Amino acid sequence: MESSFHGIIAFALMATMLFLGGVLRKKIPLLQKSLVPASIVGGGIGFVLLSFGLIPNYKPVDFNLLTFHFFTLSFMSLCLTGSSKDKSLEGEGIVKGGSWLTLIWTSSLGFQALIGYGLIVAYDAVTGSQVGPFLGALITHGFTQGPGQALTFGGIWEKEYGIMNAAQVGLIYASLGFLVAFIVGVPAARGVIRRGENLNKNSSIDETFLSGFFQPKKGQSSTRLVTHSANMDSMGWHLGLLGLAYAITHVWLKLMQGVIAGQAPFGIQISVLFSHNMFFVHGLGVCVLMRLFIDKAGLEQYVDDETLKRITGASVDFMVVGTIMSISFAVLYALLAPILLVTVAVTIATFILCWYTAKLSGKLAPERALTSFGCCTGSTGTGLLLLRLVDADFSTSVAKELAFYNLAIVVVNIPVLFILTPIAPAVGSSVYLMAFAATALVPLALMPLLMKKSAGVPLTPRVALGK
Repeated sequence: MESSFHGIIAFALMATMLFLGGVLRKKIPLLQKSLVPASIVGGGIGFVLLSFGLIPNYKPVDFNLLTFHFFTLSFMSLCLTGSSKDKSLEGEGIVKGGSWLTLIWTSSLGFQALIGYGLIVAYDAVTGSQVGPFLGALITHGFTQGPGQALTFGGIWEKEYGIMNAAQVGLIYASLGFLVAFIVGVPAARGVIRRGENLNKNSSIDETFLSGFFQPKKGQSSTRLVTHSANMDSMGWHLGLLGLAYAITHVWLKLMQGVIAGQAPFGIQISVLFSHNMFFVHGLGVCVLMRLFIDKAGLEQYVDDETLKRITGASVDFMVVGTIMSISFAVLYALLAPILLVTVAVTIATFILCWYTAKLSGKLAPERALTSFGCCTGSTGTGLLLLRLVDADFSTSVAKELAFYNLAIVVVNIPVLFILTPIAPAVGSSVYLMAFAATALVPLALMPLLMKKSAGVPLTPRVALGK
């Protein structure tokens, strides 16, 4: 029986770190003023304890699976949530808003690869090192895609093409990307809130917002019970809905894996698209269809959207804690200078890209700018967490736009991500650079098609950083 507790205690450790992060946020004024979420504080504590071996029998890798599933759960629960009843918080349409996020992310994917590749070429030329440009280009997979994809592509490049330390460097970029998302993103959110530029005014900086806790007897109660306690708990009912969506997604993937087994049109292994590594993408589709059925069948009274929002928010918290506790900087010291050079340059370029392009997207420009920056430097979950700073209860349409975006970026970027990237070192520098240049520039050329006639919310890097 004792052996079955390893994963459960890993979850308990994550919950403990989140608890400690909340206590420290409430007690330490510096953390309050910087608006650092409890999940970041708690994850940082866990990271330090694991790094110094102070949690016996546990390593960063023990938290990878939990992080993956909380990430998946957060977006599946979001897709089961109905539309906001307050139409003043809606943007220009979920598809249109999601298209903005998709174009920004895709452009960032291309620019980050070009910047990383070019800087390492220059670094090697100046210093006489042999780091290799593809170790620089890996930053786009660590920043825009996250640890999983960075490890996948880095591992392929290392195993098949002899690019040393590619997998570890990919993880380092992903970790640093997650950190800069909050180092830059939190002050940006603070500036937006102070100037009242965010649409959801529930996200205002007051004593409650700073401490992270409501005063006694003043806490909000917004959820609605849809089941009688003599039958089953309402939270259990909603978790049951998500469990059903998980089961349907799993069966779908197993079915499709059998159908496409051994098929490789044009020499391309399409099985990766139906692997369980892509579970969250298929899960999003299942939840969208489930919600559509619920609404069309008139069954929405049996689903409480506020309860689903609480599940989404809690999943994001645990996902962030787990991600930080999974960080390992094994090769960072050996490649410190080139990694930091690429990281700083890409961070600045990504910040400028996100703020200036989101500025054109309409009345939800600040929310989209923050969300895009989080997605382009950390992960979709990071973008969701930064969004929560300016949209405390996910009342605007941007959270739903993220769900559309998650499906759209996969479809739009299939050629560059699933065909070119795995074999990138074999295709030659010119083909690789041209492909990613197109990835960077074509979305910028398409943005005028989405622009409204009226100007967007005025937003500049100076304003966004709260200076």
